[in-house]
Amino acid sequence: MTLIDSFPQCQDLQSQVESILQLLQQEPTLRSQQDGSIVQSSLRKAIAPTFEIVFAGAFSAGKSMLINALLERELLYSAEGHATGTECKIAHAKAGEERVVLTFLSEVEVREQIKTLSQLIGQNAPANINQLESLKQLQTLTLSVIEQEGGKSKSKRAKDADALNLLIEGFINNRDRISSIANATYSMEQFGFENLKKAADYARRGANSAVLKRVEYYCNHPLLQDGNVIIDTPGIDAPVKKDAALTFEKIENPDTSAVVFVLKTAATGELTSEETELSEKIQGNAGIRDRVFYVFNRIDETWTNDQLRDRLNYTISSQFRNSSKIYKTSGLLGFYGSQIRHTSTGDRFGLDSIFAESVKSVGGDEGTPQFVNEFNSYCLVSGKLDIDKFPIPYNVLQTSIKNEKYIRLLGELGTGLIEQLIKDSGIEEFRNAITHYLTNEKRPLLFADLADDLQPICIDLRQFYLEAWHKLESQPRDIEAIKLQELQKLGHDLKQIGDRLREHIAQELNDAVASNKNQGLEADYRRLKENMVRRLDELIGYFSVAEVHQRAQASHRRNSVVPVMGILAEGFYYLANELEDVLVENSQRIVENFFQNLIESIKKTEYYRELYRLLGNDGGIESRLEKLAITASDALVNEARTECDRYVRERPEFYAEGTNSIYQLRQTLQQACRGYDYQSMIEAEPAIRQLLKLDFELKVKDTIIRTFRQSINQTLSTHLLASADKQSDAILQQYDHARDYLAQTLEREAQVKLDKNRSLQVAVEKNIAIYNEAVSGINQCLEALDLSRKNLPIISESDLLIPTVISDVIDAESFVIDEASDSEV
Repeated sequence: MTLIDSFPQCQDLQSQVESILQLLQQEPTLRSQQDGSIVQSSLRKAIAPTFEIVFAGAFSAGKSMLINALLERELLYSAEGHATGTECKIAHAKAGEERVVLTFLSEVEVREQIKTLSQLIGQNAPANINQLESLKQLQTLTLSVIEQEGGKSKSKRAKDADALNLLIEGFINNRDRISSIANATYSMEQFGFENLKKAADYARRGANSAVLKRVEYYCNHPLLQDGNVIIDTPGIDAPVKKDAALTFEKIENPDTSAVVFVLKTAATGELTSEETELSEKIQGNAGIRDRVFYVFNRIDETWTNDQLRDRLNYTISSQFRNSSKIYKTSGLLGFYGSQIRHTSTGDRFGLDSIFAESVKSVGGDEGTPQFVNEFNSYCLVSGKLDIDKFPIPYNVLQTSIKNEKYIRLLGELGTGLIEQLIKDSGIEEFRNAITHYLTNEKRPLLFADLADDLQPICIDLRQFYLEAWHKLESQPRDIEAIKLQELQKLGHDLKQIGDRLREHIAQELNDAVASNKNQGLEADYRRLKENMVRRLDELIGYFSVAEVHQRAQASHRRNSVVPVMGILAEGFYYLANELEDVLVENSQRIVENFFQNLIESIKKTEYYRELYRLLGNDGGIESRLEKLAITASDALVNEARTECDRYVRERPEFYAEGTNSIYQLRQTLQQACRGYDYQSMIEAEPAIRQLLKLDFELKVKDTIIRTFRQSINQTLSTHLLASADKQSDAILQQYDHARDYLAQTLEREAQVKLDKNRSLQVAVEKNIAIYNEAVSGINQCLEALDLSRKNLPIISESDLLIPTVISDVIDAESFVIDEASDSEV
């Protein structure tokens, strides 16, 4: 029976939820705040025809045995140390239609597994697995490894050897069914199996199971109804890493609906690293949520080990305290307990039927099944059994033969002992819990999750539409009213534009002066510094004593001798004046570019466009700023001239004792004063250049690093801040002009706004209708599932009524989408 058959009110659920998500996508402001993908994921889970329950955990944790116990049927292979990459799927089938589908590993996959397992036990895999003799030699080696380790369950190496032995045996026995590259699939009819039991018996045999990639069981069991599918996965610590990866991939798959996490902490006393990783993967899949059943299997091992029991309880209390679905089980005792209910003394309580393979004589001695060992321990050693209710017969204590103890215990204590065993195994509690969840809680909880995910989206949409409706509803309904409204708020609009202009200029100043965020100004100032340094290097490099000497002689024609200090004085004037030209030119460029960029920035703003709408011009902003740019440029040029005029005077440090400059000065004077002719000056030219460089490099550095940037900042701030206030006031003073100009265009604009508001209101009304229809349908579905407490909010007629008192007139333009998307709301 499908969901729609059970709840016809939910037949349109998918389209209804998608309608809500489409409405969300239409609103950019809401779309950025809400994640629709979460709703889509929960919707898929709610309406999916299947509900996949993945059993995951470490190998040998008892997953397969737990599933067998849950269904009370021996479907899956379960043996200590057996680890393959087989994925088992168990789905529902009608009575009389049970079947099994078997999919085999390819030859390539078998070869990879043989190679991996051979390396784990320290053996070399044959190059060609089709050479039967080589395979049998390897199989002999695996058996010797098992013998060396003392049995196939005694160590990890022995378990790996046993897995390899079964893999080789399975490959040899099923060679005709295994394709080279593809995974061959067979129905049970192709094998000649008459029913599911015989097919399951074949698949359950260890050698066959080892070469099966996937087994699909279709069983008639109430637990599998309503699309429930059980998935048994490889161990997360399987020796073949590729197999272990299959489980992690399944846990991360969005189709996974719930997880039964089978842990073997009861046997090990702690979580393994793989179990911790698996727990993180489960929490990372949003599609699973809290649908996780934590099953601590093999609980019977703690009954005889106080330390294990304490460590298990500590692990549960410290790491799983927030989990409500925690169960302690013994799959082995629970499953076989349910099976021996149907046995009697005639078949020695299953030794001759259920456990026939396990008790076959080995060297003349009858083998003891694992269940018999655990059963005897439960009765005689664990202290779990109430001996007042189930007194141990004396004849049990008289024999040391394990199988005989088992027969006598059951023969004397009867079926009551079996029922107590099953109860203590925890299987019934777990079965009842998961059955109750799948039968009574699964659907309502899936829909509750969907409703919870939809709730914030619906609240936001509802609020958005109501605000939109009320704002549009409050707008004037005729042209004259709109014109009056516009004229009434004209003064407010002009003041707001002036304020925004002032704030804009203040922000641009702050970026330029305080935080150095004005990229254009920063680039121009870097260019100024580079030009000053480069020009100084050029001036020093090309400084000519001959030219300066000639200039000095021209100023004093009566004298043919020029003092060295005269040469230096002319050099100082020359460098200072040339650098002044550079600083002035760059200062003019900085101011020009700054104001041009400021004007362009203002022109791009919304308030500038609005000012044009109100006045038909920009209110003189551009012309005022252009004039201000000239004034600021003149002021900064004066600062530049003053700065470079000071270069003519030597720095005090120039003559300080012990400095390079005073040393260089003395050397230069001594060299240049050796004669009175022109040639002695020429010979001293390098020394004179060096002397000038020592003084001017520090002057230029001080300008570009310390003083002149402050001059720029101060100039811009002084001129702009005062001007911004004046420009803001000037805009407000143009009220009369704005009123006259607006009156000429207002009727046309009023008609456009009236038409636009009507169109927008129709669009809002349409979206509200779509929203209400979708939400009403979803609510009917929730009510059918007895989830009316999760109902989503609708928009009623009373919600649309505009409040009686409106404190101020709301401008629809402040709400509606911009001109480029008038068709949207």
